[in-house]
Amino acid sequence: MSYSQLVFAPLSFTGWGALKELIPQVETFSPKKILVLTDPMLDKLGLTKQVTDPLHDNGFEVVVSTDVEPEPPLELGERLVAFTREGDFDLVIGFGGGSALDLAKLAAVLAKNEGNVSEYMNLTATRTIQQKGLPKILIPTTAGTGSEVTNISVLSLESSKDVVAHPALIADVAIVDPALTVTVPPRVTAATGVDALTHAIEAYVSVNASPTSDALALHAIRMMSRAIRTAVHDGQDREARTAMSHGSYIAGLAFFNAGVAGVHALAYPLGGQFHIPHGESNAVLLPYVMNYIRKSTVTRMRDIYEALGGNASLMSDEEASYACVDELVRLVKDVGIPHTLKEFDIPESAIESLTQDGVKQKRILARSPLPLLEDDIRKVYTAAYSGKLTEPT
Repeated sequence: MSYSQLVFAPLSFTGWGALKELIPQVETFSPKKILVLTDPMLDKLGLTKQVTDPLHDNGFEVVVSTDVEPEPPLELGERLVAFTREGDFDLVIGFGGGSALDLAKLAAVLAKNEGNVSEYMNLTATRTIQQKGLPKILIPTTAGTGSEVTNISVLSLESSKDVVAHPALIADVAIVDPALTVTVPPRVTAATGVDALTHAIEAYVSVNASPTSDALALHAIRMMSRAIRTAVHDGQDREARTAMSHGSYIAGLAFFNAGVAGVHALAYPLGGQFHIPHGESNAVLLPYVMNYIRKSTVTRMRDIYEALGGNASLMSDEEASYACVDELVRLVKDVGIPHTLKEFDIPESAIESLTQDGVKQKRILARSPLPLLEDDIRKVYTAAYSGKLTEPT
């Protein structure tokens, strides 16, 4: 293509201590009643008070909802939208991981639009969003999803996932404070970190990539690949947490503009059928998908390998692309995520149902540099089950 459309939003505050911007930003909306949607564990640990105490101290009426689940089902989305419609709120604040942020976006927008959530889902849409909805401030507590800078909300269906996607879902304000990620457990740090890395990698090889998204993607890969192991094994390391937080944010901007592809498309059925956390679904599939599409994007795989910290100066593009896959395998193992579907207790018999659900993700698959048809998808799942890297024949 000769040109590309780039979107950079929302108003963002990033860096250690950025949460101090909460009250000044809330005041710009002059709300009377605020909904804070957060993860139940964060609330149980008392971390939600970092948001609610300043709001109370400044005289705002606050309602806290902890009706959030990992890999949130459509039914939960419907319930939260109904709750927000009935609550007469003026502002929604999402505080937590990707699920909390996605649900906050959904509730804020559809509270001011008629109909059920199911009527706005990508695969089954019968309605289009007409109203921008309530203003929303998103505050991530993990470094991984990029939800604070994207226009989608992901929900789990019976056997896969689908999204509501619309510009109205873009946050009005994002506050990205690495200090909020320090208490995240190692396995969650690993999963969300590889998720963010996958966003950057898939954005870089996407057919919709542009020079701007390329720059963002490669910078995010450099930042996160040098920090993720430390962040996982020493969560108190401020420098590593900051790099992961900033890298995740930048990767979010990259994939918001270029999109993700095969890894995410095949990860959705893993979450839908077996409730594997999204970050772990991406992590286990990442080396297998990238190896399968390798020949279609060897030069870019070389760039990714170098961004991951590899030295390709004496390698051909072909050699560097293989080295890139090897490094991805190594990284996933180093952060402690299982590297085969079998290790997640997924039966080999599930490969066919996973394949059939994977094929349906046409919106995402369309961005792959190598068209992934049904047989290709089956081969990738088979490789991920056995742990044996494979390529098209």
